[in-house]
Amino acid sequence: MAADVSAGALAKASGISASMLSRIERGLVSPSVETLERLANGLGVPASRFFGHQARRTDFCHVRAGHGVLVDRIGAVADYRYELLGHLLSGNLFVEPYLVTLLPGADPYVTFQHPGLKFLYFLSGEVRYRYGGKTAEVRAGDALLFDATALHGIEAIQTQPVSYLSVVFTLRE
Repeated sequence: MAADVSAGALAKASGISASMLSRIERGLVSPSVETLERLANGLGVPASRFFGHQARRTDFCHVRAGHGVLVDRIGAVADYRYELLGHLLSGNLFVEPYLVTLLPGADPYVTFQHPGLKFLYFLSGEVRYRYGGKTAEVRAGDALLFDATALHGIEAIQTQPVSYLSVVFTLRE
């Protein structure tokens, strides 16, 4: 029983019979919206709690400065260093936060293309960033957010060093 409440106490607090509560718990009866609302009130929680997967959404990740995992990404461009800053194993949303650093030999690269949404926050340097047919002059403190299915990437490196936070959001299949 949730919230350390006995079945009898929950039935009483909810105003439903103990036998009805037992049938709901065993999956023999589908409760009405009104019954769910009464149960939620008896537990002191919102009715929406019954529809979420809270147990699956308890991941928490803390990565100390400088302790991210260096990742060799498939198709990674030479001299683009990717440091994974966290991961979550649950939920329907897959999130990849990276600290990307362009090493001294890095060249511009404008043909990144992959599923999902991408958020970039530039920490240092100045670049010209291409997204499809558009370009933007980007420097430290600037942010970009876009659909990553279009061709995108750094078209020109104007001031080094270049580093940025890259977060890719995709739905899990």
